[in-house]
Amino acid sequence: MSDKGLQKTENVSAGERIRNVKTFVPRVDIYETKEAIFLIADMPGVDEKSVEVELEKNNLTISGHVNIDEEKDRSIVYSEYEIGDYERSFTLSDEIDRDKICATVKDGVLRLELPKAEKAKPKKITIKAA
Repeated sequence: MSDKGLQKTENVSAGERIRNVKTFVPRVDIYETKEAIFLIADMPGVDEKSVEVELEKNNLTISGHVNIDEEKDRSIVYSEYEIGDYERSFTLSDEIDRDKICATVKDGVLRLELPKAEKAKPKKITIKAA
């Protein structure tokens, strides 16, 4: 992947948290084609209603909120899986066409397609005989 297209931002949101739950940095896979950069984030427990993707200036932030279902007649004795929210930020370069970014979520996996701007796509130069 070109380091010009997408960069990880270490700082998770500087804003104050309203919910009193743990917040995790989701693991992501990023791959690049000639046409776009794809970001696949694992966010177990989120769906299209509980995930947000925001773009402000060059900062792309993904966040997800997991609803904790507690049953009245039982309590957790042991758990190896922690439940919490997710948040992660990336810095975009001018190579990304911001108007064409699209996102889908299925089974707790967020998939972002970040199309490259026309100026960033590779071009083949036609050679003419002299």
